Amino acid sequence: MARRAFVVNEAMREKVRYLAGVGVRQDDIAKIIGCAPKTLRKRLRDELDRGVAEANATISGYLFAAAKAGNITAIIFWLKTRANWRERMAPDDPIPGTDAESSSKVVLVLPDNSRDPELTQVLRSAQQKYFAGRRQPRQLP
Repeated sequence: MARRAFVVNEAMREKVRYLAGVGVRQDDIAKIIGCAPKTLRKRLRDELDRGVAEANATISGYLFAAAKAGNITAIIFWLKTRANWRERMAPDDPIPGTDAESSSKVVLVLPDNSRDPELTQVLRSAQQKYFAGRRQPRQLP
């Protein structure tokens, strides 16, 4: 017995465009209209793409209108995503985690190639200073 042909009509196209626009997953759209996901993508590709594009355009319009009306959150979001604005620390701001109270769990040990005696001495004194304030690990019995 042959498979029944999947017939696409204008009402189905509109439904797929709407469902794709509101964010329904393609697998779920296929279940709703009664076909396989592969058939949905093959036969209704334009409607899937167009529904998402139209929804994005609508929401972008609302975001733009909100930003124009003075909504600070919308303005910041628009500038960060559309105008590539980024927040940067001021040059005189302290680097996070460098205050005296911070306790780093990472120890950076630089190799000493003994080519620069002054650098070697600085590295050794910094290492001694760092490890002097640390407790010695317990010995296992």
